Amino acid sequence: MRLTARQLNRATLGRQMLLRREPLDVADAVRRVVALQAQEAPSPYLALWNRLADFDAADLDAAFANRAVVKASLIRLTLHAVHAEDYPALHNAMLSSLRASRLNDRRFTSSGLSSADADALLPHLVEFAARPRTGSEVEDLLEARLGERKPRIWWALKMFAPLHHAPTGGLWSFGPKSSFVAARAKPAWESPEESVQWLVRRYLEGFGPASIQDVAQFTMLRRPVVQQAMQALAGRVDELQGPDGTTMFDVPGGLLPPVDIPAPPRLLPMWDSILLAYADRSRVVPPDSRRLVIQQNGDVLPTLLVDGYVAGVWRPVEGGIEATAFQRLPAEAWRGLAAEAGALLAFLAKREPIVYRRYGHWWKTLPSAEVRLLP
Repeated sequence: MRLTARQLNRATLGRQMLLRREPLDVADAVRRVVALQAQEAPSPYLALWNRLADFDAADLDAAFANRAVVKASLIRLTLHAVHAEDYPALHNAMLSSLRASRLNDRRFTSSGLSSADADALLPHLVEFAARPRTGSEVEDLLEARLGERKPRIWWALKMFAPLHHAPTGGLWSFGPKSSFVAARAKPAWESPEESVQWLVRRYLEGFGPASIQDVAQFTMLRRPVVQQAMQALAGRVDELQGPDGTTMFDVPGGLLPPVDIPAPPRLLPMWDSILLAYADRSRVVPPDSRRLVIQQNGDVLPTLLVDGYVAGVWRPVEGGIEATAFQRLPAEAWRGLAAEAGALLAFLAKREPIVYRRYGHWWKTLPSAEVRLLP
């Protein structure tokens, strides 16, 4: 089967609950979308607001508090919110990459410590973090174990140790000063390879159909690792062709909505998963818009989604939502965006009306075909 670009776009929107807001609870929604990038604390909340019917931010607060949803360093070596039951396999699949990102880094190797030194500290760290601990408390523990303060050991360990970020309160559950708590005991996995196969299949459920390059982009696993996992899944995944003939894979029965199904306008958060899940980002981000939305330092701006594709960016300002369109939009699109903006303003008013304030400097560099204050 050869897929069209529009089929791929609609498949992503359908699987990521962006064709309609769906009546799921928070934990089930997080499981369905696989993972929500979370280095900016508001982003998982705004991601779910875009995807769930009658979303209440307090429900995600509660899910973080009771650890039905957990926040940890995982995919792409950055913070993600994931379903607690998915965490063990995700962590096991990513562990080699998480370790290498720190233990092979000169900032760690120049400290005089070895990988063995780091591993020897892990049991003590996990025991100490049976209850939430601040970074300063952990550094005191490590200093006591090592006999001197070595800041880079904690910098390394917090990337790959089995730790979750513990909620600290504040507007979005996690304040500026992080606390950490040990992950709950996890079931044993036969091998890292088995976990990678599980991750690849989960990715295809949430983002497929997709290529090996797409999976590698989403996870930051090396392509040979992904390819080996895909080969091991032979017979359990379907093989398809992309618009340019690229080999793509999918789970049997994966959702492929009709290509003519309407895609409602959305105001996506910073780092929304659909903007980062593919090597070929034209599935959702027009090539001319990529450099405008995904900045060189890795910041991914909050975006306007019109007919399933990025059409511009948005930010809260005094008096409403400022929407910057990269091309002229029809009146119907503006009406839909205005309705979304009104609902978003009501949602933000209860937490942080001017969310993402510190990223406002990017707007000085953006071209625009049209700027409107919504609603």
